[in-house]
Amino acid sequence: MTSRTLAKKIADLAISKKASDIVLLDLRKLSAPADFFVVCSADSDTQVKAIADAVRDGTDRIGASLWHSEGFRALTWVLLDYVDVVVHVFKREARTFYNLERLWGDATFIPVHDDLAQHPSRARSPKGPARAAVGRRSRTRT
Repeated sequence: MTSRTLAKKIADLAISKKASDIVLLDLRKLSAPADFFVVCSADSDTQVKAIADAVRDGTDRIGASLWHSEGFRALTWVLLDYVDVVVHVFKREARTFYNLERLWGDATFIPVHDDLAQHPSRARSPKGPARAAVGRRSRTRT
């Protein structure tokens, strides 16, 4: 499985627990510790844990090995390292404070949307879009 495919699968797993503001940072053209960062937000400690657990369980099922994890005690920023893909699950305030998107501003940003066509069982109310997109450089889904 390519690092890009794994990053997309991880984003889908995060969506399954209602993660918000999901963005993939493509770091392949930079001197970076991984090919992709998957960054997402949660509104509470409980949701941070639920998202991180869903990613760990889902990647186990598809055979992607977790190399390192941290942050499960504080639950404000959980990091899951799959070597080529690093997942950052932030509590919303922590994400604003650490601002990884600014630190890795030269990366290609790929916003991830909850595609209701692919997941009709998770339909939202007609009040607005299912997710707010985060992205500066790329507005297309890849």
